[in-house]
Amino acid sequence: MAGAAAELDVMAITDHDTTGGWAAAAAARPAGMRLVRGAELSCRWHGVQPGISLHLLAYLFDPDDPALTASMLALRTDREQRAERIVELLRADGVPITWDEVFEYAAGGSVGRPHIAQALIRAGLVTSTDEAFASAWLGARYSVPKSDLDVFDAVAAVRAAGGVTVFAHPRATKRGRVVPDELIVELADAGLFGLEADHEDHSPAEREEIRALAGRLGLVVTGSSDFHGTHKTVRLGAFQTAPEVYDKIVAAATGVPVLG
Repeated sequence: MAGAAAELDVMAITDHDTTGGWAAAAAARPAGMRLVRGAELSCRWHGVQPGISLHLLAYLFDPDDPALTASMLALRTDREQRAERIVELLRADGVPITWDEVFEYAAGGSVGRPHIAQALIRAGLVTSTDEAFASAWLGARYSVPKSDLDVFDAVAAVRAAGGVTVFAHPRATKRGRVVPDELIVELADAGLFGLEADHEDHSPAEREEIRALAGRLGLVVTGSSDFHGTHKTVRLGAFQTAPEVYDKIVAAATGVPVLG
């Protein structure tokens, strides 16, 4: 297992909008490794127009919670329809990829732009996922709007399902617009548990800003390699979470236990 090779003793599985990989991850878990089960939820803040999309990491929630399960199903359905439309647009311009290929890259998980990026890399049209996500490709030219959960509804749903929430890469300006600190203050009041500081899309200055904000709000600070497969440049385990923060997350969650 890649996590064992990276000498990790704790790993989290947080696929986009799905718990579909939990069973396989549990089966593959080597002896001595603890597994934190979760998901990365596609959310949006509607405080400005157009709204700003953001990702919410949800850890250790009950996967059978009806409301959260229904929300994630709706997100996955929309993601798949969006991906199919993007492939249609690409093929209309003569790009040699197919829906079957993209669907296969998802390996039964939630289909999204990273899998289209893999097809573009295979076709020799781009050299990396970052290039595929640039404006010439999936970032603008072949962009299709997507549905997202209202971020406040998502925080409430995860809490109701016994989970804890961490705002993923909140200062990643290279990805587009980021939310103001005022929203993070409001999310903290609504039950947000932490902020992801150490991420490859954060500059050193941005990481310090996040730590300072988290300190003022009483939120935990996590790291994340945000590893989505070998087609991305990030290394598994590149940014890790402090043991004491891990302990706080586990203590606060009541949905499912850590495996191991």
